[in-house]
Amino acid sequence: MRVLIVGCGFVGLPLCEELARQGHEVFGVRRSASADEGLKAAGITPLRADITKPETLARLPHDFDWVVNCAASGGGGVEDYRRLYLEGTGNLIAWLGDSPPRKYVYTSSTSVYGQDDGSLVTESDPATPPTETGRILVETENLLRTAATENNFPAVILRVAGIYGPDRGYWLKQFLNNEAQLESNGERFLNMIHRDDLVGGIIAALKHGNPGEIYNAADDEPVSQLDFFAWLADQLGKAMPPSAPADPNALRKRSATNKRISNTRLKQVLRFRFKYPTFRQGYGAEIRRLAH
Repeated sequence: MRVLIVGCGFVGLPLCEELARQGHEVFGVRRSASADEGLKAAGITPLRADITKPETLARLPHDFDWVVNCAASGGGGVEDYRRLYLEGTGNLIAWLGDSPPRKYVYTSSTSVYGQDDGSLVTESDPATPPTETGRILVETENLLRTAATENNFPAVILRVAGIYGPDRGYWLKQFLNNEAQLESNGERFLNMIHRDDLVGGIIAALKHGNPGEIYNAADDEPVSQLDFFAWLADQLGKAMPPSAPADPNALRKRSATNKRISNTRLKQVLRFRFKYPTFRQGYGAEIRRLAH
């Protein structure tokens, strides 16, 4: 397949590398040329464009079989989200309109679910996020689903849980730096996925995803903060972090909710099998890596 990956960062770069390893012809889009040599060394053709600027897309080659948009805002604010996700997606749809791919995968976020009662959440549950950034992600999803319904645009949406992996993992870093705190009694659930499993999930969506449909990308075990830190403390021989009253302002800023994300459709419809089924395998590998 001839594949275009938009956003060659923490997820996009290993995705490019895995697709190239599988024998696909891979093109990677970045806003700067800083990673061009690394892309070339991995057998990937580097391209430069900014999806918020349609004129830069017009200079790119066409006729891709698969397109993945995994560009990330890097923690930007509301206007950054609007430009990158909503407007950027609209620009990509328009640019690909004359020669649409066979499949288009967009990485959204499980932050679109606003449930706060610890319930099990599936793709059919309401997406009513508590933050403006979350609502922009829902708008972006709706844009893609409308394009799929009205224009046969082959968009598949992955709602991705908290990503961790080599040198990336908010809660582990907080714990190692003695900055972690249990929010109240620690009962709030965390939903996670290892970066390598997200790469595999994206490829599964390219192969088996149904246009216009949504799939949750999270591992097999949502875990409470309390149980997660207890496991880390046992693995690392450290004390449990202190408990602190939950800060509503901080929780709102991080779109912190309390739900358990179901991955049943990811496994059944996309036929996906995890390398790291739970945080224990994934963070266990990261702890071993840091020890050497």
